[in-house]
Amino acid sequence: MTEEINTALLAELKRLADAVQRLAGPAPAVNDWAAADCFVWAPMRQHLQPVKKPNRVALKLIRGVDHVRDILHENTVRFAEGYAANNVLLWGARGMGKSSLVKAVHEDVRRESGVALKLVEVHREDIASLPNLLDLLKDTPYRVIVFCDDLSFDHDDTAYKSLKAALDGGVEGRPDNVLFYATSNRRHLLPRHMMENEQSTAINPSEAVEEKVSLSDRFGLWLGFHKCSQDDYLGMIDGYADHFKLGLERDKMHAEALEWATTRGARSGRVAWQYIQDLAGRMRVHIDRA
Repeated sequence: MTEEINTALLAELKRLADAVQRLAGPAPAVNDWAAADCFVWAPMRQHLQPVKKPNRVALKLIRGVDHVRDILHENTVRFAEGYAANNVLLWGARGMGKSSLVKAVHEDVRRESGVALKLVEVHREDIASLPNLLDLLKDTPYRVIVFCDDLSFDHDDTAYKSLKAALDGGVEGRPDNVLFYATSNRRHLLPRHMMENEQSTAINPSEAVEEKVSLSDRFGLWLGFHKCSQDDYLGMIDGYADHFKLGLERDKMHAEALEWATTRGARSGRVAWQYIQDLAGRMRVHIDRA
């Protein structure tokens, strides 16, 4: 009888221990900075997931944004070398290579400088966990660019307050070894109707708008990306074709590329790349942007 009671007690204790463990959530993971140069932040486990083969394009293949490319590159070089640099918001037309430029500049500067510069991507839905990430990053010996792609906020979304504090607020402020780069289609990260609603319902309308706009003010650099001209678009096509040695006659390729853009209703770096993928597939040519 005693043995049966002991067995039952052990089973009950194990069940309780399992329940407590489930409530506590998964244990924090061990982060290995040597595993990669790019990581994705997984807040549930406080884990930096290594990205063995990042989805990026060589910097020399990004055309039509020379001015903003040079500004971002110089800012990143200064940061890698340990000098003052600004948080950067890359905003504007979709498909013009905002996120591609961030990843390409990171890789180019890392190779040029020899500095173990790391890139950590934070998904939009995990912005509220930024304080935890910065707390983890501040004690690392590496210089880290925290990157959020397609950043924006909608009505009743308070995560932007976490971002404001992480960028330039709080008692500690942003760690010296961390810089924040973000891309967005919106200059102020908030839809116009949201700011107008705040203005119309607030006791002090100007203060309501100021609080929203102050988020984008935390970025020292605003780099604008605009729709490309036909010449810029064809320049992107020619750059890809020369790099991948696609031997199609130039006038025929231009005609095809313009028709391709017309069917999609836009000219952009993304549309140019999609056409090149189609052309390379038809010509049975293997391509790799890295």
